[in-house]
Amino acid sequence: MLAPEFTPLVIALLATFCAGGIVIALFYSYIERRSESHKRLATIAALGNPREVSGQSFNSRKKSIESTLREIEDAQKAQKAAKPTLLGRIRQAGLSWSSRTYCALSVGAGALCLLLTLALSGLGILPALGFALAGGLLLPHLYVSFRRSRRFATFSSEFPNAVDVIVRGVKAGLPLADCLRIISQEAQEPVRGEFKLILEDQTMGLPMEQAVQRLPQRVPLPEASFFSIVISLQSRTGGSLSEALGNLSKVLRERKKMKAKIKAVSSEAKTSAGIIGALPFVVAGAIYLTAPAYIGLLFSTLIGNIVLGISAFWMMIGILVMRKMINFDF
Repeated sequence: MLAPEFTPLVIALLATFCAGGIVIALFYSYIERRSESHKRLATIAALGNPREVSGQSFNSRKKSIESTLREIEDAQKAQKAAKPTLLGRIRQAGLSWSSRTYCALSVGAGALCLLLTLALSGLGILPALGFALAGGLLLPHLYVSFRRSRRFATFSSEFPNAVDVIVRGVKAGLPLADCLRIISQEAQEPVRGEFKLILEDQTMGLPMEQAVQRLPQRVPLPEASFFSIVISLQSRTGGSLSEALGNLSKVLRERKKMKAKIKAVSSEAKTSAGIIGALPFVVAGAIYLTAPAYIGLLFSTLIGNIVLGISAFWMMIGILVMRKMINFDF
Protein backbone atom coordinates (compact mmCIF):
# COMPACT_ATOMS: atom_id res chain seq x y z
CA MET A 1 0.00 0.00 0.00
CA LEU A 2 1.20 3.44 -0.86
CA ALA A 3 1.42 6.23 1.61
CA PRO A 4 -1.32 8.81 1.37
CA GLU A 5 1.12 11.53 0.39
CA PHE A 6 2.22 9.59 -2.82
CA THR A 7 -1.31 8.93 -4.05
CA PRO A 8 -1.71 12.29 -5.95
CA LEU A 9 1.68 11.77 -7.63
CA VAL A 10 0.74 8.30 -8.87
CA ILE A 11 -2.60 9.56 -10.16
CA ALA A 12 -0.81 12.38 -12.02
CA LEU A 13 1.64 9.97 -13.67
CA LEU A 14 -1.16 7.64 -14.76
CA ALA A 15 -3.10 10.57 -16.18
CA THR A 16 0.00 11.71 -18.10
CA PHE A 17 0.54 8.25 -19.59
CA CYS A 18 -3.10 8.03 -20.62
CA ALA A 19 -3.02 11.45 -22.25
CA GLY A 20 0.19 10.54 -24.09
CA GLY A 21 -1.33 7.30 -25.35
CA ILE A 22 -4.41 9.14 -26.59
CA VAL A 23 -2.24 11.71 -28.43
CA ILE A 24 -0.07 9.00 -30.01
CA ALA A 25 -3.15 7.06 -31.10
CA LEU A 26 -4.63 10.17 -32.73
CA PHE A 27 -1.48 11.22 -34.63
CA TYR A 28 0.04 7.77 -35.36
CA SER A 29 -1.31 7.53 -38.91
CA TYR A 30 -0.06 11.02 -39.74
CA ILE A 31 3.40 10.24 -38.37
CA GLU A 32 3.50 6.97 -40.32
CA ARG A 33 2.56 8.75 -43.56
CA ARG A 34 5.30 11.31 -42.97
CA SER A 35 7.91 8.61 -42.42
CA GLU A 36 6.85 6.81 -45.63
CA SER A 37 6.94 10.05 -47.59
CA HIS A 38 10.43 10.78 -46.26
CA LYS A 39 11.54 7.33 -47.35
CA ARG A 40 10.14 7.88 -50.87
CA LEU A 41 11.77 11.30 -51.12
CA ALA A 42 15.09 9.85 -50.00
CA THR A 43 14.79 7.09 -52.60
CA ILE A 44 13.95 9.56 -55.38
CA ALA A 45 16.84 11.80 -54.35
CA ALA A 46 19.15 8.81 -54.42
CA LEU A 47 17.87 7.80 -57.86
CA GLY A 48 18.55 11.30 -59.09
CA ASN A 49 22.15 10.96 -57.95
CA PRO A 50 23.95 8.47 -60.23
CA ARG A 51 26.86 8.27 -57.84
CA GLU A 52 24.74 6.65 -55.12
CA VAL A 53 22.25 4.30 -56.80
CA SER A 54 22.90 4.40 -60.55
CA GLY A 55 26.65 3.98 -60.29
CA GLN A 56 26.54 0.23 -60.74
CA SER A 57 24.03 0.37 -63.59
CA PHE A 58 26.03 3.10 -65.30
CA ASN A 59 29.23 1.06 -65.05
CA SER A 60 27.50 -2.09 -66.29
CA ARG A 61 26.03 -0.22 -69.27
CA LYS A 62 29.47 1.22 -70.04
CA LYS A 63 31.01 -2.25 -69.94
CA SER A 64 28.22 -3.57 -72.18
CA ILE A 65 28.86 -0.80 -74.73
CA GLU A 66 32.59 -1.50 -74.69
CA SER A 67 32.10 -5.22 -75.19
CA THR A 68 29.61 -4.59 -78.01
CA LEU A 69 32.01 -2.23 -79.77
CA ARG A 70 34.82 -4.73 -79.36
CA GLU A 71 32.73 -7.51 -80.90
CA ILE A 72 31.66 -5.32 -83.82
CA GLU A 73 35.25 -4.18 -84.40
CA ASP A 74 36.50 -7.78 -84.47
CA ALA A 75 33.73 -8.76 -86.89
CA GLN A 76 34.57 -5.84 -89.20
CA LYS A 77 38.28 -6.68 -89.14
CA ALA A 78 37.49 -10.26 -90.11
CA GLN A 79 35.19 -9.00 -92.86
CA LYS A 80 37.88 -6.67 -94.27
CA ALA A 81 40.48 -9.42 -94.17
CA ALA A 82 38.24 -11.73 -96.23
CA LYS A 83 38.12 -10.57 -99.83
CA PRO A 84 34.73 -10.79 -101.56
CA THR A 85 34.17 -13.68 -103.90
CA LEU A 86 33.36 -13.31 -107.57
CA LEU A 87 29.63 -13.72 -106.98
CA GLY A 88 29.88 -11.30 -104.05
CA ARG A 89 31.45 -8.62 -106.24
CA ILE A 90 28.81 -9.20 -108.91
CA ARG A 91 26.02 -8.79 -106.33
CA GLN A 92 27.69 -5.68 -104.94
CA ALA A 93 27.71 -4.25 -108.47
CA GLY A 94 23.94 -4.73 -108.67
CA LEU A 95 24.18 -7.33 -111.45
CA SER A 96 22.22 -10.57 -111.63
CA TRP A 97 24.91 -12.58 -113.40
CA SER A 98 25.87 -16.09 -112.46
CA SER A 99 29.40 -17.48 -112.57
CA ARG A 100 28.63 -19.16 -115.90
CA THR A 101 27.44 -15.86 -117.35
CA TYR A 102 30.62 -14.14 -116.21
CA CYS A 103 32.78 -16.88 -117.77
CA ALA A 104 30.81 -16.71 -121.01
CA LEU A 105 31.28 -12.94 -121.15
CA SER A 106 35.02 -13.37 -120.52
CA VAL A 107 35.28 -15.84 -123.39
CA GLY A 108 33.28 -13.51 -125.65
CA ALA A 109 35.47 -10.52 -124.75
CA GLY A 110 38.61 -12.56 -125.43
CA ALA A 111 37.32 -13.69 -128.82
CA LEU A 112 36.38 -10.11 -129.74
CA CYS A 113 39.84 -8.84 -128.78
CA LEU A 114 41.43 -11.63 -130.84
CA LEU A 115 39.43 -10.76 -133.96
CA LEU A 116 40.05 -7.02 -133.60
CA THR A 117 43.78 -7.54 -133.09
CA LEU A 118 44.08 -9.78 -136.15
CA ALA A 119 41.96 -7.49 -138.29
CA LEU A 120 43.40 -4.11 -137.33
CA SER A 121 47.02 -4.59 -136.30
CA GLY A 122 48.24 -7.37 -138.60
CA LEU A 123 50.18 -9.04 -135.76
CA GLY A 124 50.84 -12.75 -135.59
CA ILE A 125 48.67 -15.29 -133.86
CA LEU A 126 50.74 -15.40 -130.65
CA PRO A 127 50.61 -11.63 -129.92
CA ALA A 128 46.91 -11.69 -130.82
CA LEU A 129 46.33 -14.52 -128.34
CA GLY A 130 48.10 -12.43 -125.68
CA PHE A 131 45.78 -9.50 -126.35
CA ALA A 132 42.77 -11.86 -126.33
CA LEU A 133 43.78 -13.32 -122.97
CA ALA A 134 44.29 -9.86 -121.48
CA GLY A 135 40.96 -8.63 -122.82
CA GLY A 136 39.05 -11.69 -121.64
CA LEU A 137 40.40 -11.35 -118.12
CA LEU A 138 40.36 -7.58 -117.75
CA LEU A 139 37.29 -6.28 -119.57
CA PRO A 140 34.59 -8.09 -117.50
CA HIS A 141 36.55 -7.39 -114.31
CA LEU A 142 36.82 -3.70 -115.11
CA TYR A 143 33.13 -3.49 -115.99
CA VAL A 144 32.10 -5.12 -112.70
CA SER A 145 34.46 -2.84 -110.77
CA PHE A 146 33.03 0.22 -112.53
CA ARG A 147 29.43 -0.77 -111.79
CA ARG A 148 30.37 -1.63 -108.20
CA SER A 149 32.08 1.73 -107.57
CA ARG A 150 29.22 3.68 -109.13
CA ARG A 151 26.66 1.79 -107.04
CA PHE A 152 28.61 2.45 -103.84
CA ALA A 153 28.86 6.15 -104.68
CA THR A 154 25.09 6.34 -105.24
CA PHE A 155 24.48 4.54 -101.96
CA SER A 156 26.73 6.97 -100.06
CA SER A 157 24.90 9.93 -101.57
CA GLU A 158 21.39 8.65 -100.79
CA PHE A 159 22.00 6.98 -97.42
CA PRO A 160 21.92 10.16 -95.23
CA ASN A 161 18.40 10.88 -96.50
CA ALA A 162 17.31 7.40 -95.43
CA VAL A 163 18.78 7.93 -91.96
CA ASP A 164 16.87 11.23 -91.68
CA VAL A 165 13.64 9.39 -92.52
CA ILE A 166 14.32 6.95 -89.67
CA VAL A 167 15.06 9.81 -87.26
CA ARG A 168 11.84 11.64 -88.08
CA GLY A 169 9.82 8.43 -87.92
CA VAL A 170 11.20 7.40 -84.53
CA LYS A 171 10.59 10.89 -83.13
CA ALA A 172 7.01 10.67 -84.40
CA GLY A 173 6.51 7.38 -82.54
CA LEU A 174 6.83 4.88 -85.38
CA PRO A 175 8.61 1.55 -84.78
CA LEU A 176 11.96 1.02 -86.43
CA ALA A 177 10.57 -1.70 -88.72
CA ASP A 178 7.92 0.68 -90.10
CA CYS A 179 10.60 3.31 -90.79
CA LEU A 180 12.66 0.74 -92.68
CA ARG A 181 9.55 -0.27 -94.64
CA ILE A 182 8.99 3.35 -95.68
CA ILE A 183 12.57 3.57 -96.94
CA SER A 184 12.21 0.28 -98.84
CA GLN A 185 9.24 1.77 -100.68
CA GLU A 186 10.13 5.44 -101.15
CA ALA A 187 13.95 5.71 -101.30
CA GLN A 188 16.10 5.64 -104.41
CA GLU A 189 18.12 2.64 -105.52
CA PRO A 190 20.34 1.06 -104.28
CA VAL A 191 19.23 2.10 -100.77
CA ARG A 192 15.70 0.87 -101.42
CA GLY A 193 16.86 -2.60 -102.44
CA GLU A 194 19.23 -2.98 -99.50
CA PHE A 195 16.54 -2.06 -96.97
CA LYS A 196 14.17 -4.48 -98.66
CA LEU A 197 16.72 -7.21 -98.01
CA ILE A 198 16.89 -6.16 -94.34
CA LEU A 199 13.10 -6.50 -94.02
CA GLU A 200 13.17 -9.84 -95.83
CA ASP A 201 15.83 -11.14 -93.43
CA GLN A 202 13.72 -10.00 -90.50
CA THR A 203 10.66 -11.67 -92.01
CA MET A 204 12.61 -14.92 -92.25
CA GLY A 205 13.18 -14.81 -88.48
CA LEU A 206 16.43 -12.91 -87.99
CA PRO A 207 16.47 -10.29 -85.22
CA MET A 208 16.72 -6.68 -86.29
CA GLU A 209 20.28 -6.44 -85.01
CA GLN A 210 21.51 -9.39 -87.09
CA ALA A 211 19.56 -8.29 -90.16
CA VAL A 212 21.18 -4.84 -90.03
CA GLN A 213 24.64 -6.32 -89.43
CA ARG A 214 24.41 -8.06 -92.82
CA LEU A 215 24.19 -4.67 -94.55
CA PRO A 216 27.97 -3.92 -94.35
CA GLN A 217 28.64 -7.36 -95.87
CA ARG A 218 26.62 -6.45 -98.95
CA VAL A 219 27.75 -2.79 -99.02
CA PRO A 220 31.26 -2.58 -97.52
CA LEU A 221 31.18 1.16 -96.84
CA PRO A 222 31.86 3.13 -93.63
CA GLU A 223 28.33 4.55 -93.75
CA ALA A 224 26.76 1.08 -93.58
CA SER A 225 29.16 0.07 -90.79
CA PHE A 226 28.25 3.15 -88.75
CA PHE A 227 24.55 2.41 -89.13
CA SER A 228 25.05 -1.20 -88.09
CA ILE A 229 27.02 -0.13 -85.00
CA VAL A 230 24.33 2.34 -83.90
CA ILE A 231 21.52 -0.20 -84.24
CA SER A 232 23.54 -2.90 -82.46
CA LEU A 233 24.41 -0.63 -79.55
CA GLN A 234 20.84 0.59 -79.17
CA SER A 235 19.40 -2.93 -79.22
CA ARG A 236 21.89 -4.21 -76.60
CA THR A 237 22.36 -1.25 -74.28
CA GLY A 238 19.29 0.91 -74.86
CA GLY A 239 19.29 4.67 -75.24
CA SER A 240 17.67 7.20 -77.52
CA LEU A 241 17.67 5.81 -81.04
CA SER A 242 16.55 9.10 -82.62
CA GLU A 243 19.38 11.02 -80.96
CA ALA A 244 21.99 8.44 -81.98
CA LEU A 245 20.78 8.30 -85.58
CA GLY A 246 20.53 12.10 -85.67
CA ASN A 247 24.21 12.33 -84.74
CA LEU A 248 24.98 9.68 -87.36
CA SER A 249 23.14 11.70 -90.00
CA LYS A 250 25.22 14.78 -89.13
CA VAL A 251 28.43 12.75 -89.38
CA LEU A 252 27.42 11.32 -92.77
CA ARG A 253 26.57 14.73 -94.17
CA GLU A 254 29.85 16.18 -92.92
CA ARG A 255 31.69 13.30 -94.61
CA LYS A 256 29.80 14.06 -97.82
CA LYS A 257 30.83 17.73 -97.62
CA MET A 258 34.43 16.73 -96.99
CA LYS A 259 34.40 14.42 -100.02
CA ALA A 260 33.09 17.26 -102.18
CA LYS A 261 35.82 19.59 -100.90
CA ILE A 262 38.51 16.97 -101.58
CA LYS A 263 37.12 16.41 -105.08
CA ALA A 264 37.18 20.14 -105.80
CA VAL A 265 40.73 20.56 -104.49
CA SER A 266 42.08 17.54 -106.40
CA SER A 267 40.29 18.30 -109.68
CA GLU A 268 43.24 20.32 -111.01
CA ALA A 269 45.68 17.50 -110.23
CA LYS A 270 43.39 14.96 -111.89
CA THR A 271 43.09 17.10 -115.02
CA SER A 272 46.87 17.51 -115.20
CA ALA A 273 47.36 13.76 -114.76
CA GLY A 274 44.85 13.05 -117.52
CA ILE A 275 46.59 15.43 -119.92
CA ILE A 276 50.01 13.99 -119.13
CA GLY A 277 48.75 10.42 -119.54
CA ALA A 278 47.05 11.15 -122.87
CA LEU A 279 49.85 13.26 -124.34
CA PRO A 280 52.06 10.38 -125.64
CA PHE A 281 49.13 8.79 -127.45
CA VAL A 282 48.04 12.11 -128.94
CA VAL A 283 51.56 12.88 -130.15
CA ALA A 284 51.99 9.37 -131.58
CA GLY A 285 48.67 9.66 -133.42
CA ALA A 286 49.58 13.07 -134.84
CA ILE A 287 52.96 11.79 -136.06
CA TYR A 288 51.29 8.74 -137.62
CA LEU A 289 48.90 11.00 -139.54
CA THR A 290 51.63 13.36 -140.77
CA ALA A 291 54.55 10.94 -141.30
CA PRO A 292 53.42 7.30 -141.09
CA ALA A 293 56.72 5.94 -142.46
CA TYR A 294 58.68 7.74 -139.73
CA ILE A 295 56.80 6.23 -136.81
CA GLY A 296 56.13 2.95 -138.59
CA LEU A 297 59.63 1.75 -137.68
CA LEU A 298 58.43 1.27 -134.11
CA PHE A 299 55.99 -1.40 -135.31
CA SER A 300 57.96 -3.02 -138.16
CA THR A 301 61.41 -3.51 -136.61
CA LEU A 302 62.57 -5.53 -133.60
CA ILE A 303 64.29 -2.57 -131.96
CA GLY A 304 61.13 -0.51 -132.42
CA ASN A 305 59.05 -3.22 -130.74
CA ILE A 306 61.47 -3.31 -127.80
CA VAL A 307 61.28 0.48 -127.50
CA LEU A 308 57.47 0.31 -127.55
CA GLY A 309 57.44 -2.38 -124.86
CA ILE A 310 59.80 -0.46 -122.58
CA SER A 311 57.88 2.78 -123.16
CA ALA A 312 54.55 1.10 -122.43
CA PHE A 313 55.96 -0.38 -119.21
CA TRP A 314 57.24 2.96 -117.93
CA MET A 315 54.09 4.69 -119.09
CA MET A 316 52.05 2.26 -117.01
CA ILE A 317 54.29 2.89 -113.98
CA GLY A 318 53.85 6.64 -114.37
CA ILE A 319 50.07 6.37 -114.68
CA LEU A 320 49.87 4.20 -111.55
CA VAL A 321 52.05 6.67 -109.60
CA MET A 322 49.90 9.62 -110.70
CA ARG A 323 46.77 7.69 -109.83
CA LYS A 324 48.13 7.01 -106.36
CA MET A 325 48.97 10.68 -105.90
CA ILE A 326 45.58 12.06 -106.90
CA ASN A 327 43.35 9.48 -105.16
CA PHE A 328 42.51 10.16 -101.53
CA ASP A 329 41.21 7.50 -99.19
CA PHE A 330 38.39 8.87 -97.03
